[in-house]
Amino acid sequence: MQLSENEFRSIVTYIKGNYGIDLSQKRVLITGRLENYLLRNGYQSYKEYIDIVEKDPNGKEAVNLVNVLTTNHTYFMREFEHFEYMEKVILPWLRKTQENRGKDVRIWSAASSTGEEPYTIEMVLCDFFNLDKAWNTQILATDLSTRVLQKAKSGVYLAEQIEPMPDAWKRRYFKKISSDEFQVIEDIRKKIVFRQFNLMDSIPFRGKFHIVFLRNVMIYFEEETKRRLLDRIYNHMVDGGYLFIGTTESIDKAATKFRYVQPSIYRKSI
Repeated sequence: MQLSENEFRSIVTYIKGNYGIDLSQKRVLITGRLENYLLRNGYQSYKEYIDIVEKDPNGKEAVNLVNVLTTNHTYFMREFEHFEYMEKVILPWLRKTQENRGKDVRIWSAASSTGEEPYTIEMVLCDFFNLDKAWNTQILATDLSTRVLQKAKSGVYLAEQIEPMPDAWKRRYFKKISSDEFQVIEDIRKKIVFRQFNLMDSIPFRGKFHIVFLRNVMIYFEEETKRRLLDRIYNHMVDGGYLFIGTTESIDKAATKFRYVQPSIYRKSI
């Protein structure tokens, strides 16, 4: 099955227009992932599939296109310096400022992938607040891909995936369910609200966030797309709220309202 230049451009235009993701330099990725899917599902050409997707952008095949083409690479303890900063700097600030304001901590993991990031955040929160149920530490975790969200909701990981985690966390927050699989305990899983969400859409969530993790996703966006996304997030955060991006990412300081704190950490002005 050959991917013509017109078919390639149609896919690139569709993905960029609907999700902000630039795949113009990813022809090998598109063919490598999509050809097998089309052959397994009886399609005769890329055009046949593209036509179905474009006719029904909310349909099953449009969802499958996103699941096939989006990259979701993450792991436990990734860029752990962010969680250390949250524990040492941000959470003490929140405990002080929210003590008499309902003890509500609102955190958004905006590209949650298979769940390692939001679960790690919740474990840090549980340790810091010592499982104090008076504090509302529920986390919103969103991703574009429905496939990775299903895995995230299960909270099931291989022994090798959780190996880098502290032994205390492995004992406290996981249970063994088979010879080589572990599951995040229910008390942690029920604190995470997983939702499918396109970062190009208006943010519909009620309440403003104290912390937003937006790590390793903007690398796929053009500068104007990044600027508009950051503006939307800024407006949906409390004054003084913190934003984390990937350690290999950067933000044009002149084009954002966020104040630079240190590499990959930004803050909304108080």
